[in-house]
Amino acid sequence: MASFVHPSLPTPQPNAKRFASARELTHSMRLAFDKTRGLSVMLQLAMVSALVVVADQLIDTWADGHLLAAWVALWLIGFAALAYFSGAARKLVGAAINAGNAWSERIAKARADERLWAIAKADPRVMADLNAARSRSER
Repeated sequence: MASFVHPSLPTPQPNAKRFASARELTHSMRLAFDKTRGLSVMLQLAMVSALVVVADQLIDTWADGHLLAAWVALWLIGFAALAYFSGAARKLVGAAINAGNAWSERIAKARADERLWAIAKADPRVMADLNAARSRSER
């Protein structure tokens, strides 16, 4: 007589699917985040606010009875400045981030070379390896 085994498979927890989808969502949001975007927006807002302050000073002199017209002109200047400075701010921030990355890479390489040289001074085998590599590169 044959008998069949029916193993009871665990049922997935109802919250497990929601947790997995939330984790995938946060992971995709983190990958989509542009590092230069936040800094460029801050730089752009600083430039626009400086321009709006200057425009406010200029408009204040002739806006005695035309308060609504001055307010509209000030907002037009603000929005035009946002549109004008957006590309320049993004390029400037991208260049600053690239320069910072290159600088930190140079510093890291210099520290690694210093550590290797300190190890080579203490260990003759490492010094022999460095001398052999130097002689191979000189050929």
